[in-house]
Amino acid sequence: MTDDIVFRLDRASTEDLYEVLWLFGEHIAAGAPITEPPAEANERLSRVFKVLGLALGKPGRVV
Repeated sequence: MTDDIVFRLDRASTEDLYEVLWLFGEHIAAGAPITEPPAEANERLSRVFKVLGLALGKPGRVV
């Protein structure tokens, strides 16, 4: 049995997630500010994090 979690993302959500992770890495590496994403990106990321939380058994987390 495997413990892998596999899911599919649309392109826009994938780009949003990449951007957030990249900004987070830059923030840690160089103290760069993390800017707030546009409303549409924020909505997509909220759905992504909800799916990730459910897949990890963390349904009580609100994003």
